[in-house]
Amino acid sequence: MIPEDLLQELLAQYPNLLAGDQIDSVNPRRWLLISRELGLPSERSGARRWLVDHLFLDQDAIPTIIEVIGQMLEYAANAVMYWPIEEIRARFTATCEERQQSPDMVLEEFLGLGSEPEQFWQQAKTNLQAGKIHMIFVADEIPSELRRIVEFLNEQMDPAEVLAVEIKQYVGPGLKTLVPRVIGQTAEAQQKKSSSVLDSGQWDEESFFQDLEDRRGAQEAEVGRQILSWAREKS
Repeated sequence: MIPEDLLQELLAQYPNLLAGDQIDSVNPRRWLLISRELGLPSERSGARRWLVDHLFLDQDAIPTIIEVIGQMLEYAANAVMYWPIEEIRARFTATCEERQQSPDMVLEEFLGLGSEPEQFWQQAKTNLQAGKIHMIFVADEIPSELRRIVEFLNEQMDPAEVLAVEIKQYVGPGLKTLVPRVIGQTAEAQQKKSSSVLDSGQWDEESFFQDLEDRRGAQEAEVGRQILSWAREKS
């Protein structure tokens, strides 16, 4: 088994253990560490009542609460109510400084050149207010009881997403490796959440290529535009 304190340290150092490519195979989730053990109040401007194991933002500024064990739903309910984005942003800066990193450079590397940091933080605030968050339980083994709870909650909750990541350690001669596996993405949950995205607006050329660029990158979006232009010339 992986000791809990070691697992928490590994998640902070290697966020890709959260298996963002399994959570979203089309547009793999990437994770920006905001803080470890971030205090959370139970009322506005109140004292810190709990410590959340990790808080990340993904590339779409969706707050992502990571709990190795504990009171996930209570944390999430209070986070969307009582976590001001100013505190989240300040904790991100403090985390970078503790690691002797530049917050601006870390954010630029995460978002890419030409990104809009202010827009990213504003989107994080909007997502929190809308309850659009990821809740991810992490353990080296997810019990069947927790698996059923996660699957049920993920089918029922929208726009919030509830998942579990099981991180197995495999040891061989001179080699150790960690292999993550995402749990909770039932077909029904994926259909509900994809339907809600499609129903949120109508496709046009601009929104289509913007979505393609977000999912596959600027280069592939440009290839798509060239193909469309060629097709129009031939029609």
